[in-house]
Amino acid sequence: MTNLPTSVLDTARRAADAAADVHEELAASVGIADAREKGRADYVSAVDLAAQEVCVAIIRESHPDHTIVAEESHDGDPDATPAVGPAWIIDPLDGTTNFLHGHPMYASSVAFAIDGIPTVGAVSCAPTGERWWAARGEGAWKNGVPIEVSKVEGTRRALIGTGFPFKTEHRLDEHAAQLVRVLRATGGVRRGGAAAIDLCYLAEGRFDAFWELFLNPWDFAAGWVIVEEAGGVVGRVEGGALGLTSGTIIGANSPAMKEALHELIA
Repeated sequence: MTNLPTSVLDTARRAADAAADVHEELAASVGIADAREKGRADYVSAVDLAAQEVCVAIIRESHPDHTIVAEESHDGDPDATPAVGPAWIIDPLDGTTNFLHGHPMYASSVAFAIDGIPTVGAVSCAPTGERWWAARGEGAWKNGVPIEVSKVEGTRRALIGTGFPFKTEHRLDEHAAQLVRVLRATGGVRRGGAAAIDLCYLAEGRFDAFWELFLNPWDFAAGWVIVEEAGGVVGRVEGGALGLTSGTIIGANSPAMKEALHELIA
């Protein structure tokens, strides 16, 4: 088990990069008309499936006995991550809607968890060439350079990331009210449409905090590790620790910033 973090980090990075290669190869040939709608404004395309296939193949080759929870498969139950043992959590294309419209904010996200806690994460963004990764106790990295969260204190000058709860439309009014309060109290709010990248932006200091009212584990598992290894904190909007089940997420560059954002949105 001593070499497991190094081994799985290498696998995670190779899997995420392979999926990003698929994104780059097919970006010019697949559009919104080619996608199937899983739910309102929630799409799956041949690119999602092809990217997932290469991800899973790389993981299976190196770790054939590990559980894999992937968004676009029959194993994609968002609450299926086992509480015991090794498991991989994959989003082969986070930001599918962006991809299908040629918007450059999309990425692959690959995480590895032991006993329900992510220990390794890798996120690869083909349009920008950015690669983020982290392993517990080893720090967080972007394209080979160590990264850390921002030093911004207080919300007045903070730039906050968010995501719209389009999969839980009954929470749209709640989020809209939160958004108004956060806009009035901070330096600004940005919504990119790919939570994996949002969390990496928090980890490298582009954002000072982030919240979203509904995400699946494959949306945030890799980013969770990257944020914490960069010195940030994460949890649930309603309070309590984050876990590998669907729900809310709040993250920040410090406990004080997290609490300040929590007071605005709670």
